[in-house]
Amino acid sequence: MDDVKRRVRKLKKLEKKIRWSGEAAPGAALVWDGFFCLSAIPAGNARYTLAMLSAMSREDYKSIVDEFFAHVYYELYLENGIAGASIYDPSVLALLGLPPDADERDVKGRFRELAKKHHPDKGGDAASFIELMNAYERLQQ
Repeated sequence: MDDVKRRVRKLKKLEKKIRWSGEAAPGAALVWDGFFCLSAIPAGNARYTLAMLSAMSREDYKSIVDEFFAHVYYELYLENGIAGASIYDPSVLALLGLPPDADERDVKGRFRELAKKHHPDKGGDAASFIELMNAYERLQQ
């Protein structure tokens, strides 16, 4: 448990180093806060508690860390005005069930697949289809 806590704290320090050269900008939100919580009781909007991380396999933990860094670099690109058409919001990609490193072809293919599944004319749910359309629009901006 202590080893996991130490590794997760290192991720927080590394995010600060990547995004702000060591010290967090005043009022800036850390991606880390949305992912990890080191207290016994989950706080805020953190997805993973220390207990959850300790119980995970090495592969599952690695995929969470990969997703975390995709979010960190996405925020870095946005903050520095270098986000381009080929850089997608990892949280929207997750809604579509895609990995953070998905490219345009992956996004289009997955969108078409989900659109067929959720289209109201094909027996799908209208609310799910609207959510899918909104997610795809956010990726296209």
